Amino acid sequence: MKIIILGAGQVGGTLAEHLAHEENDITVVDTDSERLRELHNRLDIRTVTGAASYPQVLRQAGGEDADMLIAVTNSDEVNMIACQIAHSLFHTPTKIARVRSTAYLTRKGLFSHDAIPVDVLISPEQVVTDHIRRLIEYPGALQVLDFANGVAQLVAVKAYYGGPLVGQELGFLRRHMPNVDTRVAAIYRRNRPIIPRGDTVIEADDEVFFIAARKDIRTVMGELRRVDRNFRRVVIAGGGNIGERLAETLEHTHQVKIIEHSLARCTDLSEKLDRTVVLHGSATSKRLLLEENIEDCDIFCALTNDDEVNIMSSMLAKRLGAKKVLTLINNAAYVDLVQGGEIDIAISPQQATIGGLLTHVRKGDIVNVHSLRRGAAEAIEAIAHGDERSSKVVGRRIEDINLPDGTTIGAIVRGKEVLVAHHDLVVKSNDHVILFVVDKRRIREVERLFQVGLTFF
Repeated sequence: MKIIILGAGQVGGTLAEHLAHEENDITVVDTDSERLRELHNRLDIRTVTGAASYPQVLRQAGGEDADMLIAVTNSDEVNMIACQIAHSLFHTPTKIARVRSTAYLTRKGLFSHDAIPVDVLISPEQVVTDHIRRLIEYPGALQVLDFANGVAQLVAVKAYYGGPLVGQELGFLRRHMPNVDTRVAAIYRRNRPIIPRGDTVIEADDEVFFIAARKDIRTVMGELRRVDRNFRRVVIAGGGNIGERLAETLEHTHQVKIIEHSLARCTDLSEKLDRTVVLHGSATSKRLLLEENIEDCDIFCALTNDDEVNIMSSMLAKRLGAKKVLTLINNAAYVDLVQGGEIDIAISPQQATIGGLLTHVRKGDIVNVHSLRRGAAEAIEAIAHGDERSSKVVGRRIEDINLPDGTTIGAIVRGKEVLVAHHDLVVKSNDHVILFVVDKRRIREVERLFQVGLTFF
């Protein structure tokens, strides 16, 4: 597939890295020639220096025969105009734009072929807000992913000493919880993936990914680790777009405080939010945190646009008694350095956003893609189509499907029913199949499994 990516920032660069290893023809456009040179040398992709919305720059990037345009520059306006030009001049089939401002997103009918021709809108702030909300909903989870509109969920937790299943084989899981159907999709032990089998023993500190119906998630989490009490008191450092959206989502069910250093922004937030307490000051101020009884805080969320402020305020809040700290980190190199110490959960916004973009790049009927462990693995939701003659999966038992190495089927969602993937489960047409792919070099093989041929035999 020939793809033009506009913007070589964190999201654009991360996306180019994902797609360059999957046999795509990638061109990245940006005004920063140094950044483009670094990407070209590291990924061996084509780059074009110039303004992303200029017709001649898009033509130079290959706009006349591009299959897809992904506009993820830092400017909403540039992204929208680039999509308009790609549509009007080059008839580009698929146009994806990152749009941040709610002033655009809340206007009905603005994004259509009769107005601004954007096929897919990506709002990173909303994606990250939803990601954090799910983590607050499930205390103790490292990652919570929705499939089939939330009917099934994939959750990552760290197994702790003393958990009922620690030291037990996975085969014991089904006998121990006969009324709950769940499946461990993958285990990461000392940062290395383990494909789970019935005789695999769960060890303390394992990062365990399991899938189950939404209603059963808390029960399974309680078997792998001590159950944390529900979060009630939430302190948010940073009143930007993400901080404001998170407070708006939580303020009617939680006690929420926002710490914001800009007085003008504090005034704005206090007018927009109903029940949230807005505090003017620095999140790295020990005095302010103590005055606001940080030791009573259930979760401290550092969501400013400064990585260093987020890291330092999180560490300070944890040392002063905050039960959990969650830290937004833009520099992907920092994420693995800080998570698991005083910082409980580190979130990379570009990794949270990348799944939504990959969903539209994948071949076959792929309706959900989630990037896991900072891009090391993927969870994919694919819809099975066809029949036994035209499909490689429909009408076959899971044990008979020729899955690529490092790939497991975790569950199937059939209507509103979640069927955990046991070896004799037969895939039917229109099933939503949830797969866990440890080896990303096998993504193309997974896609081909769900592509319907005219005749398979």
